[in-house]
Amino acid sequence: EIPKRDWSSDVCSSDLGYDSPSLGEVAMHDIVRPLDRVCIRAQVPHAGTPTPADAELAVRDILRFIGEDPDREGLRETPARVVRALEEHFGGYGQNPEEMLETTFEETDGYDELVVLRGVPFFSHCEHHMAPIVGHAWVAYQPRERVVGISKLARVVDAYARRLQIQERLTAQIANAIDRVLKPVGVGVVIKASHHCMVTRGVQKAGTDLVTSRLLGSLRDDPVRRSEFFTLVDWRHVG
Repeated sequence: EIPKRDWSSDVCSSDLGYDSPSLGEVAMHDIVRPLDRVCIRAQVPHAGTPTPADAELAVRDILRFIGEDPDREGLRETPARVVRALEEHFGGYGQNPEEMLETTFEETDGYDELVVLRGVPFFSHCEHHMAPIVGHAWVAYQPRERVVGISKLARVVDAYARRLQIQERLTAQIANAIDRVLKPVGVGVVIKASHHCMVTRGVQKAGTDLVTSRLLGSLRDDPVRRSEFFTLVDWRHVG
């Protein structure tokens, strides 16, 4: 769940006795600690959550922090646009992935081989820097009497991806949800992704990717099924 704050207990810089620097004084001070504009949020648990208007004000503060003027023409609508983008990027918090798997089909004529959805594109954000994670997922399961619509597998990937994530947890969450709801013979998930937290910042290693996997049931314990799954995970499928 999204951490909840008590926004009613804000303490502003003026209440703390800080003297706000005037324009043109210490430029770096204005950027790093613009106390005349920013309120310190008291992180007290509360039943409410910030409103879109609260979030827009936070974006304006960030724009000032980096040295920009949020009131100039090109940035006037930016806070609202950023908030709408955040609602899209993190829409997974409002979704229940397991509910997406509840509608299943039993008329399979006894099909009991692997079902593999390959190269599902997804976008996420790392929880350490909120930088993009861009990748593909391979999702497989060996059914036990019932199957699920393949679009639901892709929706499960998106529902978990559209949250602050680390790739290891994302991989496990997808596999565990399929295992809990479908109760198949086996489950396999592989994710290959590029992390902008180390591509566009930090060590800046462009062209690198991270591969993670989660195997359950027959795909973990049966060497034949395991080998079959990894053979079907064809990296060339995504170019």
